[in-house]
Amino acid sequence: MNTVFILMAKYGARAIVPIDVVCRDYFPHLEVDKLLRKITTGNIALPLVRMEKSQKTAKGVHIADLALYIDQRREAARKECEQLTGVRRG
Repeated sequence: MNTVFILMAKYGARAIVPIDVVCRDYFPHLEVDKLLRKITTGNIALPLVRMEKSQKTAKGVHIADLALYIDQRREAARKECEQLTGVRRG
C-alpha cells in the first residue's frame, strides 16, 4: 500500500494540501497557528510550502512530504511497539 496514492485519492490528486486541511485531518488537537509554529520551530518535521514569499500567503504541505511524514510516524510507532512487546511485525 502506497501512502502517496492513498493521499492523492483522499485529496483529489492535489499536489499541495492546504495547512488548515492537514491540521484538521492529522493534527486535530492543534489549532492551525500552533501547528505552523511547531513546523517553523522544527518540532514537527514537515516541510511547509509557501506559494509566495509573503508571510500572509497560502501555506500547505506537498503530498509526498505528508506521505513521508506519515510513514515515518508509522515506523516510529512500529519500533516502539516492538520494544514494548518484544514482538517483531512484518
